[in-house]
Amino acid sequence: MKPVHVSLTTWLITIAVILGLFVFDFFAHVRKPHAPTLRESGFWSAVFIAIAIVFGVIVFAIWGPTYGGEYFAGYITEKALSVDNLFVFVIIMATFAVPREFQQKVLTIGIVLALAMRGAFIAVGAAAINAYSWVFYLFGIFLIYTAIKLIRDHGEEPEAVSENRMVKIVRKFLPVHDEYDGDKLVTRIDGKKMITPMLLALIAIGFTDILFALDSIPAIYGLTSEPYLVFTANAFALMGLRQLFFLIGGLLERLVYLSYGLSVILAFIGVKLVLHALHENTLSWINGGEHVAVPEISTGLSLTVIVGVLVVTTVASLLKTRGEEDEPVKR
Repeated sequence: MKPVHVSLTTWLITIAVILGLFVFDFFAHVRKPHAPTLRESGFWSAVFIAIAIVFGVIVFAIWGPTYGGEYFAGYITEKALSVDNLFVFVIIMATFAVPREFQQKVLTIGIVLALAMRGAFIAVGAAAINAYSWVFYLFGIFLIYTAIKLIRDHGEEPEAVSENRMVKIVRKFLPVHDEYDGDKLVTRIDGKKMITPMLLALIAIGFTDILFALDSIPAIYGLTSEPYLVFTANAFALMGLRQLFFLIGGLLERLVYLSYGLSVILAFIGVKLVLHALHENTLSWINGGEHVAVPEISTGLSLTVIVGVLVVTTVASLLKTRGEEDEPVKR
């Protein structure tokens, strides 16, 4: 299969459009602090999902069903991982007592920072894969380890946000004010500049996004090796995440089996990466440096497994917690 040829012009146009959508979203909905309604969140979440689907159709039309399938498999996987990330965002918002009308700004800036950091991870990953095919072994083993850790840690309380290393460093070296001053990141108290809890919340989300990228980037490289598709799938998955936060905030606690589903998906992709690494093997201590004749998992099968697992875990979660909407559910 020939690699996708994406010109510099296409890259620049794509990045400009994605940044333009984020800028539009900020000035249209975030700049004026307010608590979004369920209707507003639902409408714009649907709009961004529709944009992602239209882009996938364009990929399908230009580069064919294989790359179109890879994009959709990557997008769905990244979207599912993003939903799991929302659990942590809820904890961060609660820990720093971010007023609901300011939560949009924190999320939007955090998501833009996440996209920038993931762009760097994608570039590094692409360079490593092009130079060393054995990197697929590392990605595969890491994803299998992550899947096992997700199951092992299921139901445990997440690490306190106050223990976030970056937050602790900031508190140690910079003066922190305990109260909000609107949506300002820095305020002035008795003539002295101090940072607000708003900035601490942003730092916590930004640092957490780095950790999330360690799972998501290897996962999507297990579905497509094309950096352009990796980047766009990540960008469109992150786009609309703010709206999704407000749309399904109350539903998150009912997705009690989501971690199990994600662990199955990550393990599946990890196995796929190891099989691909064996098929492309160049390590001398494995089969004498020759390729190993192993079956490879098709994009169609990957997409079927990912969608199937997500549907089953979501339905099972909602059935399990039916009638418990008013009770706290331990994840």
